[in-house]
Amino acid sequence: MIEKLLVANRGEIARRVFRTCRDLGVATVAVFSDADAGAPHAREADAAVRLPGDAPSGTYLRAERIIEAARAAGADAVHPGYGFLSENAGFAQAVIDAGLTWVGPPPAAVAAMGSKIEAKRLMAAAGVPVLPEPDPAAVIATDLPILVKASAGGGGRGMRVVRDLAELDEQVAAAGREAASAFGDAAVFCEPLLERARHIEVQILADAHGTVWALGERECSIQRRHQKIVEEAPSPAVSPELRAELCAAAVNAAKAIEYVGAGTVEFMLAPDGRFFFLEVNTRLQVEHPVTECVYGLDLVRLQLEVAEGARLPDEPPAPRGHAIEVRLYAEDPALDWRPASGVLHAFDVPDVDARFAVPAGSGLRLDAGYETGGEVGVHYDPMLAKLIAFAPTRAAAARRLRQALAQARLHGVTTNRDLLVRVLGEAAFLAGDTHTGYLDEVGLDKLAQPLADERAVRLSALAAALAEAAANRASAPVLGGLPSGWRNLPSQPQRKAFEGGIEVAYRLTRNGLVAEDGVALVEASPELVVLDAAGVRYAFDVQAAGGRVFVDSALGPVALTPEPRFADPSDLVAPGSLLAPMPGTVVRVEAEPGADVAEGQTLLILEAMKMEHRIAAPAAGTLAELNVTQGQQVEAGSVLAVISEGTPHK
Repeated sequence: MIEKLLVANRGEIARRVFRTCRDLGVATVAVFSDADAGAPHAREADAAVRLPGDAPSGTYLRAERIIEAARAAGADAVHPGYGFLSENAGFAQAVIDAGLTWVGPPPAAVAAMGSKIEAKRLMAAAGVPVLPEPDPAAVIATDLPILVKASAGGGGRGMRVVRDLAELDEQVAAAGREAASAFGDAAVFCEPLLERARHIEVQILADAHGTVWALGERECSIQRRHQKIVEEAPSPAVSPELRAELCAAAVNAAKAIEYVGAGTVEFMLAPDGRFFFLEVNTRLQVEHPVTECVYGLDLVRLQLEVAEGARLPDEPPAPRGHAIEVRLYAEDPALDWRPASGVLHAFDVPDVDARFAVPAGSGLRLDAGYETGGEVGVHYDPMLAKLIAFAPTRAAAARRLRQALAQARLHGVTTNRDLLVRVLGEAAFLAGDTHTGYLDEVGLDKLAQPLADERAVRLSALAAALAEAAANRASAPVLGGLPSGWRNLPSQPQRKAFEGGIEVAYRLTRNGLVAEDGVALVEASPELVVLDAAGVRYAFDVQAAGGRVFVDSALGPVALTPEPRFADPSDLVAPGSLLAPMPGTVVRVEAEPGADVAEGQTLLILEAMKMEHRIAAPAAGTLAELNVTQGQQVEAGSVLAVISEGTPHK
C-alpha cells in the first residue's frame, strides 16, 4: 500500500493528484523550484522539498534531485504527472531502483514509446496503421506539406509545418533546438501532414493481470502551435463502428508493449475515415478530466490502485453525457500566441461545481494551477487552468462552458479567454466540423477579436472614470459627500484618458450625470458602477491593480491603462526601438549592427516559456543598435535593437 506519494511535477497536475490522495488518505510530498516557492501545489502538500534553481533543466528535469527529495521526505511512491520526466524511462527505472513505487507504466513500455520513431515501427509490426516517415534529407517538393516532429516529448514543442522546401533545413534545426530545450533530446523526424484531419485519442487503462480498458475517444483537433486548447469526449465525428475500431487498435497497441497503468493512444483521423497511429503517451494526459466526467471515474485513483497491484473489473463503466474542456493560457492569440507573464490580480470563475473532481451530475469543473495573487513566470508552460463542462448533451456543455468563461474575472495577464469563448459559440464548432487546421480556416481575425466591442469599451471607460471619482470622494478629507468635480456654476467636463486613444468626458451635476450618448448614472462606488444606456442597465465591476483598471460586465471584459497626466522622460524610448515582448533568453542573433534589414526580417530569436519567438524588423532600414548577445537574459520592455527606418544602403 502506498502511504506517502511524491508528485514529481508542479501546477495543476500536482494539485490534481493531491486531491485524490486526500480522498484516499495518502500523505503527499511536493517538489518546487525557487520560482514556485509560493505556488499553490507547494503549499497544499503535507511536505514540500525545494529544488534549487528556476529553469526546468536544473529542477523538475533532474531525476536524482527528485529521488533525493522522496527519500528526504519519507515518500514511498512517485507519481510523475505529465510533462517533465513523466515519459523518461531512465527516471522510471531510477525510482524503482531506489525502492520506491512507480505510479506509471513499466520502464520498458516507456522506453518503447519514448522515441516516436521507434514507436511507429513497433505499432506497424503490431498491425496498427502508421504514416510513412520520409528522411528529412531526402524530402522533395512533391512530399510537401510535411510535419517535423520531436521524437521525444510532446505538447507541440519541437514541431513545425513545412510547406516550402527552402524552409526545411531551418525548421528542422529550430524543432531540434526546441526539443532539446524542453526534453533534453534534439532528435526529430518527418511525416506527411494530413490536411483537414482530426486528432483523435483513446484513453487506455491496464492492470498487471492482463486486463486492458479502452475508455472511448477524445477529440483534440482544435490546436494552436500543435498544442491542444479544446478537447471533448466523445468526438462528434466518431460513429459506434469507428469507435470500436479505434478502441481495438488502442488495446492492441497497449498489449504489444505489455502496458500497465494509464496512457493514451493517439491517432490522426483522415477525412475519408482512415486513421493512423501518432504516438502513445505513457502518462496521464492534460485532458483526462473529460474522460473522467463521461465515465464517472477517478483516473488518478485507478493509477494508484493499479500501482499497488489491484485488478481492474473485466469491463469499464458505461459512458454517459458529453464533456468539453478548454485550456486557459496566459497568452495573446492576436500576437502570434505570444505568452504573457505577470501577477494574476484576480482569478475567479463563477459557479464552479467541483475542483479537480467529477461534478455530481452535470456541472462545471475547474483544475487550476494558479489562484488570485499568483505570479505567472517565464520558466514554464503558460497554462493557467483547465475548465470543463459536463452535461447531458454536447450543445448544453458548450453553452455552460462558454457562459462561465465569459463571466470569469481574469485580471493582470493577457489570456486566450476571449478566443475560447468565440470558439465555443462558432458555427463550425457547434456543428462538430473541426479539424487540426480549424483556427486557420475560421481565422484569428474573427476568433481573436475581443468580446467587448467599441461601445462596450467606451461604457467601461466611463465606468472606470466614475469609479475613480467615487474613490477620490470617499477618501476626501473634507466635503466628501459632494459629487466629484462639483461646481456651483457650469464648467468644463471632467476628462479621463486611457491608452489606445480612449477618452471619456462627463460632469456630475445636481440633476445627475451628464455624459455622451445620454448615459445615466444609477449608482457608483469605487468598485461598482451601474449605468443606464438607452434604457438598459448594466453593472460594471471595477478593479484597479498594477497600474491598470479592469472592468467586467455583461458587455465583455475590458482592461484599461490610464494615461499619465505628465510623461516621465525616462520612460521614453528612441523611435525604431524593438522592445522585448516578454522576459526570456536570446538564443540566436541573426543580424549585425549597421546592416541593412528588410521589413519582416528576423533579427534575433528569443526563448521564453519553452518556446522560440522570432523578433523581426517592423520596417526596412538600418540596424543602428544591437543591445543583446546570444545567451543574454532580458526583461520585458528591454530595448533589444534600434532600427533607423528609411531606404537601406545601396
